[in-house]
This record gives sequence, structure tokens and C-alpha cells, in this order.
Amino acid sequence: MTARPRFFAAAILASAATLIAPCASHAQSYPSKTIRMIIPIAPGGGTDGMGRLISQRLSEQLGVTIVADNRAGAGTVIGTELFAKSPPDGYTLMTVAPEFVINPSLRKLPYDPIKDFTCVTQLTSGDYLLSTHPAVPVKTTRQFVALAKSRAGQVTFGSSGNGSANHLAGVLFASMTKTDLIHVPYKGAGPAGIALLSGETDFMFGNISSSIQYVRQGRIRAIATTGAKRSTVVPDVPTVTESGVPGFVVTGFYILLAPAGTPAEVLSRLNAESAKAMESTVMKDRVANLGLESVGRSAAECNQLIKSEIAKWAPIVKASGAKAD
Repeated sequence: MTARPRFFAAAILASAATLIAPCASHAQSYPSKTIRMIIPIAPGGGTDGMGRLISQRLSEQLGVTIVADNRAGAGTVIGTELFAKSPPDGYTLMTVAPEFVINPSLRKLPYDPIKDFTCVTQLTSGDYLLSTHPAVPVKTTRQFVALAKSRAGQVTFGSSGNGSANHLAGVLFASMTKTDLIHVPYKGAGPAGIALLSGETDFMFGNISSSIQYVRQGRIRAIATTGAKRSTVVPDVPTVTESGVPGFVVTGFYILLAPAGTPAEVLSRLNAESAKAMESTVMKDRVANLGLESVGRSAAECNQLIKSEIAKWAPIVKASGAKAD
């Protein structure tokens, strides 16, 4: 090889090394500073609880501080917009719930739910519990449907607000059972639960974690769960599907997101550490107490879940006539 070709070969190798070095360096050094976990709701809700749980566990595993940053407002849109504009470097993450996939059909958004974000992993999956006030004279889904048909326009269900997951679960249930049910929106799951306990409403699709204590006390009656299979938390309660409404499946979830453009090696590290966290006995026990199951999907599976859930809820939101509060 002459001096001239050798010179060009060396130059090409040097350029390649220059391009590769930052990526390799990033992978080896990450994380090297505090990570911010945006939680797009006020402190105290389920998303807040899950966000803090995974933050604490990842902090221990990664050896850096993870700070929870609650940015509530506009049905999670304020916090999510802030997150969408964050640097895609792995130092800003966000925990989201079903509102993330419902909002695209409910509101005009200042971000693209597909293009502006990428999944780290799905953390958990959880069913809802169809429960009634004890005064409602039913014990099974079939009996409940028969009653609703005989009292068209009189049976009421509460929810945590227009366009919420438990509101839309009721809309889907009414559609699939051909019943005329009356929706009563409340400002949060807490007030909706109180309305059911007092008999102000007849039934509700509530979180298992917040409902189970009242079921055990006999203050509400568990009729069915909404998953594809029975819940491990209440295994004696049948699913809606096996109780006469085939195909009715509504599940909640918590997902960990990163901004679009986050380096692949950082996402891979976060996915592996999140899976490790969710597989730990401590986390499994904690999420089980919330009526949830650890999942730990790959990033690709999680991204596909988001796309399919957005498509699933769009016609249901339209049928509900729900408008953003």
C-alpha cells in the first residue's frame, strides 16, 4: 500500500472511531447523574404510587438518585407535554397509565403519543372489578345484564370522570350487552367509590386494590373481573368474558416511557434493569397488594401495546360522547 492510500485508510478509521466513541462512552457511563421521573398526576394516585415504587427500586439498582416530579393538570397533558420536550438522554423518564392511550381520542394534544415517545417497558397489568351495591339484587353478570335490560335507563354507574378508563369500560359493557346504562362522572375514583358504597350509584368498574377491602366487608358485591383470565388477587371471582359477555376485556397498566430518540443502548439498560426490578420478590409483593401483576415486556412489545390500545379506545370514546373536563 502506498503512502497516499494508507493516509486515507487511517483517516477513515479515525473518523469511524470518532463517531463510535460517543455511543460507547454513553453506554459505559450511563447513568452518571440524577434521573427525573415525571409523574403526570398529583401525588397520591395510582400512577404516583407506581412511579415512586419503580423509581426507588431503579435508584437502588443503578446507584443514582431518581427524583419524582409530579406535574399534574389537563388530564395528564401538562406533564406529558413537558416530558415530550425533555432531552432524549435517559435522564428524564415518565410513568403513565391508561389515560395516555385514551387522551388522543379525547383531547387535542400538543404532542404525538406515538412519535414523541418510546417505551422502556410495561411495568404492570391489572384488571378492574365490576362490583355492585348490595341493594342491587344480582350476584352474577348474567343476572346483572337481565336486570339492566328490565330497568333500561335506570341503572347507574360511577366513574372517576368523563373519558376515564372506568367510564369507557362501562360504555363498552353497555354496548356489548345492549343495555342502557346511566353514567355518573365524579372528580376522581375516590368520590366515585364513596358513591357506590352509599348506594348513590348501582355499580362501578373499580380498581381491585381499592375495592377488595369493601368486598370483604360486605359493603359492595364483587360480580366479575375484566381481564382475559381470572385475577390472581381474587381468583374466586369469574371474568366478565366467562360470565356471558365473550370478548369483554379491559385491563389497566403502568408503562415506563422515555423521549423519542433516546439512545438504544440506554433503553436496553433501562429495560433490563426494569425487568430485574419487577421480577424481584419485593416488587412482586408490593404490586400484588395493589391488585396488579408484574409484566416486564420488551420495548417493542410495549410500543405495540400503546398503538393497539389507542386504536381500541378511539371508537369507544366516540361512542361515549365523552368530552374532556
